[in-house]
Parts: sequence; C-alpha cells; structure tokens
Amino acid sequence: MGEDKLTPSDIEALRTAFQARYHSFKLLLSANNKALQIMSELEESLKGDRPFGMSFIKANSTAVSVNVFRMIRCMDELAPGKYRELFDVFRQIQAAIADELSGRKEPDGGPFVVGLDRIDKTHADEAGSKMANLGEIRNRLAMPVPNGFTITSHAFREFVRSGELQSEIDRLLQSSPAEQMDELFSLSGQIQQLIIRSPVPAQIEEAIRGAFRALEATDGPGLKISMRSSALGEDSYGTSFAGQYRSELNVSAENVLEAYKEVVASKYSLPAITYRLNRGIRDEDIDMCVGCMSMVHAAAGGVIYTRNPLHARDDRVFIHSVWGLPKSVVDGSVAADLFAVSRGEPPVMAERRISEKEWKFVCYPDEGVCRIELTGEAGAAPSISDENAVELARMALAIENHYGCAQDIEWALDGAGKIFLLQCRPLTQTEGAVRAVPTAKTDLPGEVILSGGIAASPSAGSGPVFVLRKESDALLFPKGGVLVVKQALPRWAALLGRAAALVAEQGTAAGHLANVAREFGVPALFGVDGAAELLENGRVVTVDADGFTIYDGRVDSILKNVRVRTSLMEGSPVFETLKKVSEHIIPLHLLDPDSTAFKAARCRTFHDVTRFCHEKSVKEMFSFGRDHHFSERASKQLVCEIPMQWWVLNLDDGLLEETPGKFVYLDNIVSIPMLALWEGIIAVPWEGPPPVDTKGFMSILVEASSNPALDPSMPSQYTNRNYFMISRNFCSLSSRFGFHFSTIEALVGERANENYVSFGFKGGAADAARRIRRARFVSEILEEFEFRSEVKEDGVMARIEGYDEEVMKEKLRILGYMLIHTRQLDMVMFNDASCQEHKVKLIKDICSVILCRSAYGRPPETPAQDADGSEN
Repeated sequence: MGEDKLTPSDIEALRTAFQARYHSFKLLLSANNKALQIMSELEESLKGDRPFGMSFIKANSTAVSVNVFRMIRCMDELAPGKYRELFDVFRQIQAAIADELSGRKEPDGGPFVVGLDRIDKTHADEAGSKMANLGEIRNRLAMPVPNGFTITSHAFREFVRSGELQSEIDRLLQSSPAEQMDELFSLSGQIQQLIIRSPVPAQIEEAIRGAFRALEATDGPGLKISMRSSALGEDSYGTSFAGQYRSELNVSAENVLEAYKEVVASKYSLPAITYRLNRGIRDEDIDMCVGCMSMVHAAAGGVIYTRNPLHARDDRVFIHSVWGLPKSVVDGSVAADLFAVSRGEPPVMAERRISEKEWKFVCYPDEGVCRIELTGEAGAAPSISDENAVELARMALAIENHYGCAQDIEWALDGAGKIFLLQCRPLTQTEGAVRAVPTAKTDLPGEVILSGGIAASPSAGSGPVFVLRKESDALLFPKGGVLVVKQALPRWAALLGRAAALVAEQGTAAGHLANVAREFGVPALFGVDGAAELLENGRVVTVDADGFTIYDGRVDSILKNVRVRTSLMEGSPVFETLKKVSEHIIPLHLLDPDSTAFKAARCRTFHDVTRFCHEKSVKEMFSFGRDHHFSERASKQLVCEIPMQWWVLNLDDGLLEETPGKFVYLDNIVSIPMLALWEGIIAVPWEGPPPVDTKGFMSILVEASSNPALDPSMPSQYTNRNYFMISRNFCSLSSRFGFHFSTIEALVGERANENYVSFGFKGGAADAARRIRRARFVSEILEEFEFRSEVKEDGVMARIEGYDEEVMKEKLRILGYMLIHTRQLDMVMFNDASCQEHKVKLIKDICSVILCRSAYGRPPETPAQDADGSEN
C-alpha cells in the first residue's frame, strides 16, 4: 500500500495498533524490572549472611514466575504466535522449581506409637533423634533409661493433616512476612493456639492411651510420665534445638492428650521458629515426635559434658548437678554444683565446686512440678557424692566411646540412689581464645564496668546494652545489641540471631541457652551479679567472655582478634533449597543476542527468558514499523544543529502535539528521558576524531576489509540514522556512529522503583585489543558514576535503576555525553597511559559541565542546584 493511498483511518488504525503494542511493551518492561529485582534479592540471600525461611523462597519463586509469565504473554501480544515456544520453556522451568520445593518425600504408614524397647539410632525418622539416641544406649549399651514409648512422626503427620490443620498452618506461614520479632510473635501464637484447639484423631488417641496402659502394667498403677519433644533433627550435631521445644513433666493419664498437643504446638514456639529461621531448617522437614517415659522422682539431677565445651583440648568430664529435677540446670535458673572427673580407669575426681543452691524442683504428688526453697545447710551441701560423680563419668565415657564424639547427657538420681539417663546428644565444642591475662590494672585495655562470672560461650562482642526485664521487651531488642537478662532462660534463644553478646546474672554453661549461644557463636558471660542494674540501656559496652570482663565502650584491641562468625545459613537445608531453586532462576546463559544460539529453545532459566524477551521485545517494536512501513510514515527527522541524522518515532505521548510533515522540533518533544539524553549529547561540542597513529589507521583498514558488516555502505536500517522511540516517560535510542553501535533505553517517571536506564555499547574500527581496551575504559567511567557495568569482549552493558527522576535524568545526561565523546577512541587506546589521559579528560567534562561540579565533588565556582533547589 503506497503512502498516497493511506486514508486518515488507515493511519489512525496503524497508530492505535502501535500504541496497543507499546502498552504491552511497557508491561513487559515493568515485569522485567520486577523479575530482575527478585533475582537480585535471591542473589543477596545466597551470601548466607541473613536468615530466611522456606516461605521466603516459595514467595519469591512464585513472584518471579508470575513476572516472567507476564513477559512471555506480552511477547505473544507483540508478536502473536512467533515465540510460542517460550510457554513450553516456562512450564519446564516452573516444573523443575516445583520439584525442588516439594520437600522431602514422607514415608507411608507406620505405627502411631512404638515402645522404647524397640528403638535404636536407626529409628530417628520414626521416633525422632532424642528418643532414637535413648533407645540406642538403653538397648545396645544396657544403660539405665526409664521405660517408655514414642508417639511417632506418622502420628504427627496424621494429626496435622486432620481437619485441614496443616493447610491452615501452611497458609499462615506463607502469608506472614515474619521478618520482625512482633510478626514472629503473632505468628507463633496463632499457630500454637490452632494446634491446641484441634482434636486428636480417634485412632491416635487410642494408640496413645493403649501405650500408657501398657506402661502402667509394667511400672505400676497411678503412673506419671514425662513428655518431651523428640522432633526430627533435634539433638543432632550442630542443631541441638536445646530448650526450644516444650517438655511436660509428671503428666497423668487423664491429661496425656492435652500435654501431647502442647508439645506438638511448641514446634511453633517463638524460640523454635527463630532457631529454624536462623539455622535454615525447613518447617516441612520437622515432624514432632513426642517421647513418653516413666517419671523419675529425682533426688538430684543435672547434665554431663564428656569434654569441656569451651576448650576442645580439655578432655575432663564435667558434671553439673542440683537438688531435685535437672530442670533448674538446663533452664539456668539455679547455680549448679560442678564436678570435674579425669579420664582413666577408674575415672578420678579432679575438681569440685559446690554452689549455694537457692531452690529445687520436685514432682507434685498429684501432677506437675513445683519449686521448693532450700533452707538451712541443704543449699550449700553437695547435691551428689564423689562416688555418684565417678559413676556418672564412667557411663558418660562409655556413651562417648560408642558414638565416637563428645556428648551432652541429661541424668537424674532417684531417692534410692539409682541413676537414670534422660537424654544424650552430640556436644557443641568451641576452641577457647588464647589471650594474655592482664597482670595489673594498668594492663587493662579499657575501663572495667563488671567482671567475674563464667564464660558460657567464648569470644567477645560489642554493642549497645539492652536490658530485658519482661517478655514483651523482646519485641524491641535491636540487631547488634548486647542482651542483658536476669536468668539465662531458654526462651531468650529467640534473640540470639540478632545479639552481639549475651550477659546473664544467673545461669550455667550447661544450660540450654548456653548451648544455643555456642551454636550461634554469640559470646556469653553468665553469673555476673548486678548486671541488669549496673548496665544502662543504650550504653555501648564490650563483653569479653574469655576474660570474664565487661568494658565501657568499644575496645578494638579485644575485638580485632575475634573470629568472624560463620554463616549459620550456609549448608543448611533451606540454604541448599535456595541454591537448587536459584539454579533454575538466576544463571544467565543467553549472553550474545547476535549469536545463532540466542533462541527461545535455549532458555534454561527464568533469567534467560527475561533476557530473551527483553532483547526481542525491542526488536519487535522496530520490526512492527518496518513491516508496515510505519517508521517511514510516522517517524520524523529531528531538526537540530548537530550534523547527524536523528529520527524520532512517537510511540504514545512523547510529543507536545502531533504536527504534519516530516520534521519535528526539539521544543515539541516532551519525552523526559530523551530530553535529558539530548542535554548530554549537546553539552560539550565534539572536537572530531582523535589523531590516529599508523597502527591505528592500519587496524581500521584491516578490520573494515575483514568484516563487511562494519562497512557503512552495507544496507542497514540503522547505518545512516539514529532512531529515538519515545513516549513521555520512555526513550529507546539505537544509534550507529561509524563502526560502533550504541543502544540506550530508559524509563523515567515519578515512581522511582520503576525507573531504569540501560546502556549497550559494542564494536569499533580498531583491532580487537584496542576495542576491548575502549570497552573497559567506558565501563570504568560509568562505574565512577554508580552504573553497574559488565564487559564482554569489546562490548559494554551498563545499568542503573531505582533512583528518583532527577537522579535518572543526571545519569542520562552522562550517557548522552559518553555517546558522542567515545566515538573512535578505540583507535587511540594503544596503552594504559593513553586510556588514563582520555579518562581524566572525560571525567573532568562530566563533572564540570554535565554535573556542574569538580572532579573531586566540589562546585567549580558557585554551588549548582538541582531542579528541586537542593545543592548537587
């Protein structure tokens, strides 16, 4: 159809079709930006220096999938049917991600209850690690362990599947951002209440009650039991979950089901949720088994460490003991007696420290436990004899020998003097710091505020003090703070992922909180009298746990030798899942759009799809005009004083008003990014090509003769013209200056999060070495001005996004200048000195003319002001 035969309705139909396609183009660009932002977030998380859960991975996988699909759909609208293969590629990638997110394959069936006499360490998936370990030492080593049974992982799965309970839990986990402590607190409460209010299925109830009756038949009527968490992964090396779940002591048959639900619900206690989050453990990997054992009415109890947890070379056996139930040792509420026993046959008592014990926990006659104050001489008396200590050490060493690693063992001594083992797990050990101890006050590295106590976890840390006086204060605890508490209670473990150090007035190195502090690498000093009163909120202190001292301010001489904490996320199940999922999202394989391999079928990741769609979408915008001879009819030549041809194609609202004829004037253009780019283009007149040496001239001849594609005389729609495609907020410039090609694309408006500028630069007339040096030269200059750039052979790709309108206009002015003034520089890029000379010149121009300041950030004469009136 010739132009003279076009009717006004024909032209309007073409323009309407073009604007519809431009709308799809803008939607594609928006989806591309969002997809790239998500990929950036995933890449940042792969550093492993911040906690995240499966909900983060699932939410971001879904979000990137949605935006990539939008891009594919927009591509289909831009070029109907041409890229249908992308839909198949998308489905394949999405299926691969879904497979990675599907989690572990749950075993089918199994009993709801299994007796402890039938369990060993091979039953960890059925009974949980805690009960599997107890079954192992009872049935393989003939160690004294109370009779009991386990409510299995199969029972847990059936319970949470009943009544859509698991679906509701998943919904709450997925919908909650769970990034702040108050959000986690709310999430924890909602899920726990949901579980406690849910009925236990009849088959599980009957199995539990039947096992209880069988245990009564063995151990006597009126039996009470302890019910302890035995979650999958609990009591494993490096992930003890110490004190993060609930235990119910002295439970009667009447209340066994309610107690079971309380323990199950504790899977979602605040400490447990934050522990999993910080350790990168997937929620779906944790089935909550519950261990049920006949209650031991303990006269004394405590914890054994088969080696010193703070000094790996100290191989003595450490026994922490209190009167009554071992509860007060593990929750750190009472100062415990300490017995150190040397290895050997027989073991020999090496050291004894007897503490003043204020109270003890004992079983109520009916049900539950109570705290009783110790009066008279009882509190100061040893809670066990040396003979008891040696016998405990002998048992502990046998267990260590069986497992081949240091052990953390909970025990109780009944009224008849019989020892029972209640728990065993691998011991987390750390290497204590080797530091010279000050011999005089003048040797101290800073002003001492407090000293004394015990090192519950080694090393040192510094930050502002935060005294936690009530549970609700935990919601305000700042990241990097020094946590100060009265008692070293297990529930404070929820804050350790944010803490620089931990100080407690009461507590022992054998407590659950100390265990978790060592796992997290948080220095901890316990038994510091008066800490909660003497340390004021907000005061910066340095806690030196190895030196048993708290200093005023930040003491760099201590902190400089502190080993950087290793990432708790790296290597964890959640982290490994993110790595596997990211393999289908982040890597970019389609790098060269000119390659024959740049095809939809070659897309292997979502990043490939976005790269392909983005590249092809720009070409489709041009091809539409070409195929309909629309660019010739609708584009207009820009009237300007620069002796080059510039053509403007108005996509939507880039002109103040539509005018007839073949020309457009600058005062009729309202495209924000084009005008900013043009300001840079005309800011400094081009002085012409630089003087070329003989080698540079010869390289032009060789390159032009060996690569016909570089010949300006070859037919090409871009050979002699530089095209602007514009709307009010969008500009795409494709230009060819001599032998090099440049593309600039920008979306600039009021929404900073959608703003972006991208720059592509490739080619040249010189030999490959000079072109590559020029590419690096351009990249280095752009990086000086906050662009992210990537050099590939003689090409540069640069990008900047997310800034407000004024900043983006400034960056476009820089690109406009660079567009003009990097022409033919490849011919003089013969050494580093030449590069540096031209780099200094270009940066000086950009700073003094484009940005109106000196190359060192100072205004040349008077302070220049941005459009908003603020100094630049």
